[in-house]
Amino acid sequence: MVTGAPGTGKTSVINSLEANGYRCFHEVIRSMTAKAKNKGSKKPVSNPLMFVEDPLQFNKNLLSGRVQHYMESKNASDTILFFDRGIPDVLAYMDFFDQPYPAEFEEACRKNQYDSVLILPPWKEIYVSDNERLESYDEAEKLHEQLLDTYQRFGYEPILVPKTSVQERLHFIIEAFNLQ
Repeated sequence: MVTGAPGTGKTSVINSLEANGYRCFHEVIRSMTAKAKNKGSKKPVSNPLMFVEDPLQFNKNLLSGRVQHYMESKNASDTILFFDRGIPDVLAYMDFFDQPYPAEFEEACRKNQYDSVLILPPWKEIYVSDNERLESYDEAEKLHEQLLDTYQRFGYEPILVPKTSVQERLHFIIEAFNLQ
């Protein structure tokens, strides 16, 4: 599972893994955020939930999408799979934005455990804000810490991926998991 704060190069790494023959489950929130922005009447701010009518339902849908990816992976014939973000990311963001959630959110994290977690750290030189990435770089740094804390809370020992080229990151991942 590959995660990290916004603008750390996750999508580029996922696309590289996929181009090298690994099956990848793509992030679900970008399309959800774009859809919510188009429907919302509130002015967008760094927290995408500020412009949705029902933030808890938005997060339930996000959690459901990530759990669905996880369940699909259990039936996959591929032995190596990668996810662009994981189930605990939902809790990390909700904690970061001080949004309460029911126990089912934590239960989903406990029941659906990934084998390994790769975290890409904030990298100012490549950080770019866009229509669905609304956080500032400072927020991205704080979100990175929240992601680390959340994954550790669920028993993971995240592997930090170095700030290098996409090709070097791919090589790091392949070596870290002996995928050669």
